[in-house]
Amino acid sequence: MDRLSSPPIFSVPEDISGLIRLVWQQARQPLIVPLLKVLVAACLVMSTMLFVERVYMGIVIFFIKLLRRRPEKQYKWEAMGEDIEAGSSAYPMVLVQIPMYNEKEVYQLSIGAACGLSWPADRIIIQVLDDSTDPTIKELKKLECQRWASKGINIKYEIRDNRKGYKAGALKEGMKHSYVKQCDYVAIFDADFQPEPDFLWRTIPFLVHNPEIGLVQARWKFVNSDECLMTRMQEMSLDYHFTVEQEVGSATYAFFGFNGTAGVWRISALNEAGGWKDRTTVEDMDLAVRASLKGWKFVYVSDLKVKSELPSTFKAYRYQQHRWSCGPANLFRKMVVEIIQNKKVSMWKKFYVIYSFFFVRKIVAHVVTFVFYCIVMPATVLVPEVEVSKWGAVYIPCTVTLLNSVGTPRSLHLLVFWVLFENVMALHRTKATFIGLLEAGRVNEWVVTQKLGDALKTKPGKAHRRLRIWIGQRVHVVELCVGAYLFVCGCYDLAHGKNRYFLYLFLQSFAFFVAGIGYVGTFIPSS
Repeated sequence: MDRLSSPPIFSVPEDISGLIRLVWQQARQPLIVPLLKVLVAACLVMSTMLFVERVYMGIVIFFIKLLRRRPEKQYKWEAMGEDIEAGSSAYPMVLVQIPMYNEKEVYQLSIGAACGLSWPADRIIIQVLDDSTDPTIKELKKLECQRWASKGINIKYEIRDNRKGYKAGALKEGMKHSYVKQCDYVAIFDADFQPEPDFLWRTIPFLVHNPEIGLVQARWKFVNSDECLMTRMQEMSLDYHFTVEQEVGSATYAFFGFNGTAGVWRISALNEAGGWKDRTTVEDMDLAVRASLKGWKFVYVSDLKVKSELPSTFKAYRYQQHRWSCGPANLFRKMVVEIIQNKKVSMWKKFYVIYSFFFVRKIVAHVVTFVFYCIVMPATVLVPEVEVSKWGAVYIPCTVTLLNSVGTPRSLHLLVFWVLFENVMALHRTKATFIGLLEAGRVNEWVVTQKLGDALKTKPGKAHRRLRIWIGQRVHVVELCVGAYLFVCGCYDLAHGKNRYFLYLFLQSFAFFVAGIGYVGTFIPSS
């Protein structure tokens, strides 16, 4: 055949790029622009809701501190005095529960701290609830309990033949033992928590002298916050929760979400609320909401701190954040109607629980952080017809960020890193939130947060340099895709845009790339 009559040869890449441009141009005005405008408007509404919530919380906590409204002044509190005639029987019987699962590095610390609690020896029972599946670890914990029992400590080592209900199931099973019936209160500590000896002396009086109080919650103190940059970021987020959210809830509404540990429950309140349930992955919050609807009040003691450990590996932190985001959303779905129909609490308290506690903090905060700042705002760079007002793009996020930072003033110099890291984690929190709301996929997934204890202290420095190069565990495709999207938007803004978002977009894309290759947190040595 003659060459001149041969069919034309097309360049496949050029053909595809041309097709993409054609589709983009055809869909831009009738579809993309209106849709993006709707998303911007929705995100601005959510941002305003979050802004108002943060400002309100800031004003309340300012007056709480100004007026020095301590729980000891708000409620009756008197030190437990010795009764010579009654002897130790004058003190209430206290059960201390320590739920455990395969904790090899921290079990000695938590059991030792619980056994070291200062309280009349015949008025306290230590209950170790071990769901471990590793026979070696189970034997070590059993021996540790026997060692303390030989010193005269009333300690019970309890196991069960299945892990049904996970932590909630273990706590529920622990309450069924006959010796628990003689107890008035139950203190709960997770496997990495180490209460000070005077913990019960500072909490039990609230319950003894105030029959309307069902829960006394202490604050967490992080022993490994300086281990790596990721633990510093976690400290900033959690310090706001403990410094502001818990304090405001306790002082104004006598309600907050039980943190699942470092707290003391009145057993009658726990039972009246229906006991432990495993219908969500936040059994602690579930119990708190149900107890509150029965009319019980909660007290948060901010100056009582219990040592604990932050997850220092990225994998452990991601699992924890999935559980902490998915569980509240799923609980909100299950309980919103029950809260509305409740007759025992005021309308104002119902509004606080539904709108502030659940909707704004557990849903809106996650969704707007990721969708607005990592998806919608970058998209406006590619579609200049859609603009975001300066108050929504700059003023509100800056104010919210500064208000969030008040809990950890020592880390103000890390504010930029914290914002970038929180935006990355908002991806997982948003996904988990929708899983909880829709009851899809991993809604009931429970992965125990790995704690390292003293494991890395034996070889200082080496654990951070010896990496596990396992592609399946280290590379996270979703983060890399979001990072690529932000990088493209940043390049387009630098070349053609007028918004000058490119500096933020490049920094945020870098943060997603770092998380995408798993180069975050502490690395466990491979041997």
